[in-house]
Amino acid sequence: MAISDLTTRLQEKFQESILDVSEYNGEVSINVKGLVILEILSFLKSDGFNFLVDLTAVDNLTLGGYDRFAVVYHLLSHENVERIVVKAYVPEEKPSLPSVESLWKSANWQEREVYDLYGIEFEGHPNLIRIMNPDEFEGHPLRKDFPRQGREQRKDFPVVERMTRGKRL
Repeated sequence: MAISDLTTRLQEKFQESILDVSEYNGEVSINVKGLVILEILSFLKSDGFNFLVDLTAVDNLTLGGYDRFAVVYHLLSHENVERIVVKAYVPEEKPSLPSVESLWKSANWQEREVYDLYGIEFEGHPNLIRIMNPDEFEGHPLRKDFPRQGREQRKDFPVVERMTRGKRL
């Protein structure tokens, strides 16, 4: 089935939740309201998009967009060799989406990474804890309003000495 037929059926079924559909360089992107992401991705999976290639997020603070955050799902249909990108928009006040770990087990760590770095929660996730930063770390470092400080501004900036073949770098 052609991807245009799929997007038409998707728009008909979820007309209140689809913000827009676009195509660039042969790849379709669908912007959706975040609350129905589990239903939309379930529909796409049952239609052959059986592989979650990637799950990440974007902070639209300075970019504009439908909402502050977008969680981005890159899907692949092995059978049809087609890709589709779905962006689920999440408000800044309480950024939260349903977990899709029940659809793709690979979403487990990817959702944890987005939670850790952006602060977006995934309802129903089996173990939503930090994956990269220490538990006591405050904030979410990939948010555009996270304070950036480097060696010049912070006296306690961690320095890791690296060695290769017995020599310091």
